[in-house]
Amino acid sequence: MPSIEQIRAMLADHGIHHVGVTDADVLETTRQILHERKDAGLNDGMQFTYRNPDRSTDPRRAVPDAQSVIVAARPYLLRDDPAPPIGGLPARVGRYAWVDHYGPLRVALRAIAEELKRHGHRAQVFADDNSIVDRAVAHRAGLGWFGKNANLLLPGAGSFFVLGCIVTNAVYEPAQRPAPDGCGSCVRCLDDCPTQAIIAPGVIDGARCLSWILQKPGSIDPAHREAVGDRIYGCDDCQDVCPITVRLGRRDPDRNTVEVGAGADVQSHVDVLDLLDADDATIEARYGRWWIAGREMRWLRRNALIVIGNVAGPGTDAVGRRVRATLDRYRADPDPILAEHAA
Repeated sequence: MPSIEQIRAMLADHGIHHVGVTDADVLETTRQILHERKDAGLNDGMQFTYRNPDRSTDPRRAVPDAQSVIVAARPYLLRDDPAPPIGGLPARVGRYAWVDHYGPLRVALRAIAEELKRHGHRAQVFADDNSIVDRAVAHRAGLGWFGKNANLLLPGAGSFFVLGCIVTNAVYEPAQRPAPDGCGSCVRCLDDCPTQAIIAPGVIDGARCLSWILQKPGSIDPAHREAVGDRIYGCDDCQDVCPITVRLGRRDPDRNTVEVGAGADVQSHVDVLDLLDADDATIEARYGRWWIAGREMRWLRRNALIVIGNVAGPGTDAVGRRVRATLDRYRADPDPILAEHAA
C-alpha cells in the first residue's frame, strides 16, 4: 500500500500540502461537547454533525473495520482576490464560498482512496459531510489547534482551509499529539464578532452567528438584521481579525493559497437587485452549490432584502429608483417572510 509519504506527495500534486493521520477511535471529547451544546440549544436547530453526535464522532460507523483516518486541509485563500465590483448593489459572500473548494478536495482524496482500494483496503472519502466531525479528526491528526473562534488553525497558516478525510482499514502511524495552542492571550475574534456570538473561547452560540443566521430558514431576528450589514452568505469577521490567519496565511503562498484559472467565476459578491429580479431556476443555477435550507431560494432573497435595508440610500438615480420598485414589489409578495423583510 502507499506510504504516508507517497500519499503526501500525491496530494501535493493537487495543491494540498497539509496532511495528517490519526486513528479511527471514537472522538470521545467531541461527542460529549456536541451532546452538551445541543442540549443547551447552542446549535440553534443546526443539524449537520449535531444531527447524530454518536455517528459523527465514530469513524467506524462509516467503515466498520477502520483503523486510520487520513486528513487533508486544502486552502481557500486565493492567490489574488478579485477587484470589488463597481455599480449595482453588491453584497459580500463568505470567502470559502467564492468558488467550489470542496470539489477539488474530493477529487484529490478519491484518488488516494482508489489507490488504497487497489491494494485491497477499504477507504471512504468524507468532505463537508455530516458523517464525521472533520475539525475534530484534523485536530487529533496534528494539523492544527482549535482557535477561540472554534475554527481549526494551522501553524503558520491560519484557518482559511476546507477539511476532508479518508477513513480506511489500512494501518498508518497516527500523530503522537495535537498541535499546541497558538492563540495565547489573543481575544480579537471574541471582541470583533459583530453579534458577540463567541460566548466563550471555542464556544459559539448558533443563534447569534451570522454565518448560520444567513443560512437557516425563517424570519431573521430584527435584533441581528443591522449586524448582517452587506453580507448575503457567510461571515469571515472572526477570521479576518485573527493575527495567525491574516499575517501568516499569504507568507507561504505555495502551501497556503490556491490559484483559480483565468476566467473563473469567483462569486465574492452578489448584486442583490439582480438576485431579487431573478427566478428560482436562475438563482439556483448560479448559487445552488451553497447550502440553502430546503433548497428554497427565498432564503437568499430574504438576505438580499436585509442588505438593501442596511446599505441602500433613498437616491433618485437609477439604482435608487430600482431599489424603491423592488421593495414595493416585495412588500406585496405572497410570501409572508419576504413581505416582512421588505417592509
